[in-house]
Amino acid sequence: MEPRRDFIKKVGALSGVFTGLSVFNELTAATVAAANQKIALLSAAEAATNEDYWQVIQQSFTVNSNFINLNNGGVSPSPKIVQEAVERYNNLTNQGPSYFMWRILDQGREPLRAKLALLAGCSPEEIAINRNATESLNTVIFGLNFEKGDEIIGTKQDYPNMINAWKQRAIRDGIVYKQINFNFPIENDDQIVEAFANAITPKTKLLHITHVINWVGQILPVQKICKMAHSKGIEVIVDGAHSFGLIDFNISDLGCDYFGTSLHKFLSAPIGSGMMWIKKEKIGKVWPLVCNDNPNGTDIRKFETLGTRSFPIEQGIGEAIAFHTAIGSKRKEERIRYLKNYWAKAVKDVPGVKIHTSFKDEYACAICGVSIDGMKPSELDQQLYNNYKIHTVGIVWENISCVRITPHVYTRIADLDVLIDAIKTIAAKAAKG
Repeated sequence: MEPRRDFIKKVGALSGVFTGLSVFNELTAATVAAANQKIALLSAAEAATNEDYWQVIQQSFTVNSNFINLNNGGVSPSPKIVQEAVERYNNLTNQGPSYFMWRILDQGREPLRAKLALLAGCSPEEIAINRNATESLNTVIFGLNFEKGDEIIGTKQDYPNMINAWKQRAIRDGIVYKQINFNFPIENDDQIVEAFANAITPKTKLLHITHVINWVGQILPVQKICKMAHSKGIEVIVDGAHSFGLIDFNISDLGCDYFGTSLHKFLSAPIGSGMMWIKKEKIGKVWPLVCNDNPNGTDIRKFETLGTRSFPIEQGIGEAIAFHTAIGSKRKEERIRYLKNYWAKAVKDVPGVKIHTSFKDEYACAICGVSIDGMKPSELDQQLYNNYKIHTVGIVWENISCVRITPHVYTRIADLDVLIDAIKTIAAKAAKG
């Protein structure tokens, strides 16, 4: 009888996850709630500097202590409770995959969709769950009907996978793919909006906008661009890979038509999880990237016929949402921006050092580019790791040449002090030749 009791207990606990009795609630909620109580009267900006509070958050992660990870713009680690949830789901699944996947875990998708919709500020009927921003955006890019000669406008600073997707459509279908070239940082909304407006012709059908430029962290004025585009009858697709889970906003308020994001970046969901949003009235016109029995239907779920996939990863997203929500979207945004400004302001006036990202809140948050005169990005990246065990990434793309540095909520001030000293030391040595 013991194995049967264990089985019933596991299934019962799993059902609880879908109704709110999650791993987060079991192990972490009380601790974070107690920490929140102590800063309840502080504004988000004030709370951003409260190290006692953020130490509690830092302890929720299991990051490697042998090096300092400042490349969270690539992919972020999940907190321990997310990892444990995925492990629980995975262990359970392997006790009988076809049963636990299709009859148990599959029942959690609709509650998860509702949680994502609540976080995104939109209808659950506009959200599809998938693996990453590339899959989301490619679904729209290859799913929209265009005719030969139709124009799409993007930028040279967009993500390579998106650029290559549009180039592939140009080769296959004869559409015209145009790219604007920006020199970031830019601290003028009108300049950015006008650049897109000036590129529009009577043949333009859609604008491709990157919400937060992944190379240097520039935030684009998406709402203003969408308003301008719609006034001319043009649709807008937004790459939100680096904005969702970082900046406090509702997708529906952006004014765009299509939106894709990776949840394993700033939301810290399991690696290999993503989300696509399509405005309700636009769903029927987008063909699924993978086959569906009703490809022209208006149900967002037509984009989820992916075959066998990782149900444990998918359900782990819910734990990341719980952790994120417990901190608070605005509080989290202000903390990560504070961390970025903390190190960048400390080195911006060091001789030979150049910061490639704005210090104004509306134009930057987490990601920041830095370079040192006379050094290639790869050289600076290498020295930071070899001499100081700081993991970053060198960027050489179009007119951008820098090292990208991206902290997260688990990043300690002490780690950023190591970075500051490292940059000062490396810059002084570079100046001496």
